[in-house]
Formats: sequence, structure tokens, C-alpha cells
Amino acid sequence: MGLLSESRSENEVRLLENSYPDCPGCKCAHLSAKGAGTPVKLLFMIFFVNIFNVLPTSSLYPFLYFMVRDFKIANEEDIGYFAGALGSSYMFARFFSAMPWGVFSDKYGRRIVFALGLLSLIVCQVIFGATNNFWVAITARLMGGCLNGVLGPLKAYASEVCNEENQAWGVTVVS
Repeated sequence: MGLLSESRSENEVRLLENSYPDCPGCKCAHLSAKGAGTPVKLLFMIFFVNIFNVLPTSSLYPFLYFMVRDFKIANEEDIGYFAGALGSSYMFARFFSAMPWGVFSDKYGRRIVFALGLLSLIVCQVIFGATNNFWVAITARLMGGCLNGVLGPLKAYASEVCNEENQAWGVTVVS
């Protein structure tokens, strides 16, 4: 048993010595190697992507009632129904798009998913905030949910760039 673990660690050392500077897999192997330091820059990037990712869900609710009221789509009793539909449409769309975005990030890389997710977040939030029509607002929220599949790949990225000693930091930043 000791011989097997010794040869495994020798192979890992040999792999780390034969790495390429621009190889994402090699960088990930260096970051997840035992004794590697905490990847502070990457954890800050993960933190900021996560903060921007929760903005569409958390910043909406204080003014949603007034927004639906100003749309003049419903009477006073039905505003809550329309506000609930508008507020939940983002998560409804994210529910159906999370798995395809995970597959996309596995195939093409996590950072491209982060970039596309943040770009779609900006565009859809601007459309949502600038509209005077309820159905355009619903469409912007649905499109924002469909095009923002950041959370799953963000958790995977945090676990990939942190070694076992720093796994708690990575999970805490995403949570």
C-alpha cells in the first residue's frame, strides 16, 4: 500500500514539473496541489461574480410592487399576482437552463460561461429596468434567467482552484 502511494505522489510531482505556462489544466493542477497557497485573486474573482449573479434576485423585490403598479396592467388586488410572476420568472428560466450551462462549461470552459453570464445579466437587467411594458419585463427576466448559468460552474470552479486545505474558503465564497 505504501509503494502505491509513493508512486502516485512521484507521478504527481513529475506531472507538476512538466507543465506548460499557458495550459489551464496545468494551472489548475498547481493550484490544487498539496501545499499550494490560497488562490486569493481567484477567490476575489469568484466572490465578485457571485455578488453580481445574485443582484437580479435580491435587488428586485423592494420596488417590484411599484413597478407592476406603474405598468397599469392589474387592479390593486391583482398586483401581487403579477409581481410574483415577474419576480419568479428569472428563477423559473434558470431552473431549465442550469444543466445545459453546466454541460457547456464542461466542454468550452468556465470562464467563458462567467463572461457570457455577466454580459447577459447586464443587458437583460438594463432592458428590464428601462421598460414600461409588463410583457417586455417578463421577457427580459426570462431571457436573463436562460442566459445566466453561472452558479453551477462557479461552484465547480471554486472546487477546482482550491486544494483540500482551502476547500472551505472556496465553498464559503460561493455560498
